Amino acid sequence: MLFRIVFALTLNAGLLLLLWWWLPRVRQLPVVGKWVVPTLVLKLVTTGLVVWLMSEDARYFMLWSARMTDQLHHAPAQWVYMLGQDEFRWRNWELVFHGFSNTLFLIKLLSVLNLASLGNAWLNGCYLSLFSFVSGWELVRKLRLRWPETPAGSGVVAFLGWPTVVYWTSGLTKESLLVGSGALVLALMMHLGYGGTQRRGWALASLVVVVGLHFKMRYFFAVVLFGVLAGLALVLVLQRLGTARSRVAQVVVLVGLLLLGAWAASEVSPVFRANKFTSQLQRNYTELLASSGQRPHLEYPQLQPTTESVLKHTPEAVFNTLSRPWPWEGDTLLYMVAGLENLLLLALVVVAIGATVQGRSGRLPFGVVLALLVYCVILAALLGLTTPNLGTLNRYRVTFLPFLVFLVLQNDYAARLLRRVGL
Repeated sequence: MLFRIVFALTLNAGLLLLLWWWLPRVRQLPVVGKWVVPTLVLKLVTTGLVVWLMSEDARYFMLWSARMTDQLHHAPAQWVYMLGQDEFRWRNWELVFHGFSNTLFLIKLLSVLNLASLGNAWLNGCYLSLFSFVSGWELVRKLRLRWPETPAGSGVVAFLGWPTVVYWTSGLTKESLLVGSGALVLALMMHLGYGGTQRRGWALASLVVVVGLHFKMRYFFAVVLFGVLAGLALVLVLQRLGTARSRVAQVVVLVGLLLLGAWAASEVSPVFRANKFTSQLQRNYTELLASSGQRPHLEYPQLQPTTESVLKHTPEAVFNTLSRPWPWEGDTLLYMVAGLENLLLLALVVVAIGATVQGRSGRLPFGVVLALLVYCVILAALLGLTTPNLGTLNRYRVTFLPFLVFLVLQNDYAARLLRRVGL
């Protein structure tokens, strides 16, 4: 036991030294550097609150990760073998999942983190929260270095200050890893696509690792992000060859690549064919609607498992994902905060649309805006059609919400407001 305590103290000391080394890098950023410590405090306080109000899911993660850690201590070879399996068996315990389970993956990860935390939920929550926090700031840093003319505070607000993003990416949640890895994927893509030639090998190696993590946390959403970023990469390659300069050409290239990818996937496996996809979408919607009970939820009484019906309901689904719950829906503080946040989000979207019409949409490259916007719209549609429970919807949409908030804060009007508040 003494060895485990000393080992845990050593690991935590190493993590603290890394954080101490990293903080000065971001604190030196012009304008936004002064917000690093306040956002760190906000993250840690929120983590403490989330762990104190620990969900059943978090308790489940901790219970099974402790059992896996026990296997690691007593039968490390069996634990290593288990990492590549979809099941866990040790002593009288048995846990079996099928397919790409992000729950099982997170439990396996926590079984390693337990070596540093000694099974303490608050410390494990801090590790996941800090990953999300550092990833968000690394994206802010990359954007600030590459495009200093864009609103400095847009990334800070979107990834580190937006209420439900901070809440759902703090503590023992899958979203901590999901959003954090998504932000890192984008940061590394910005470095490779728009940066110089410095440390490209390191960036590529890091991108492979982070892409794997993002895929593990929610593979279907990850495929959408990878698809739009692949489209952006193709646009950049074509531009360096002297083509795809116009906005119309960039739209054609990116959307065309996505459609080609969808067609290729349907040829490889029937799972990705349109009829199979719409049937699974209808099944998910029906099952979650039945489990919603009397809680606030969405209803699409005319939704059918056909491509035509899905496309017909897509605009409504996107709007619902961005606007629901309303402040008066639900009977908890979280619902009220989410509702007020949605009103603010809709106002920002309206301002962004108006600014775009006036030609004041901002200075972020059109290809980046296009890729992130397509990503947000696709995920908003999918979530709006498959997740009728508003509480679950509010949590799941954190996958794309910070990217959307980042986009709607790019216009000149939002930039002026951010400057007034010191961002």
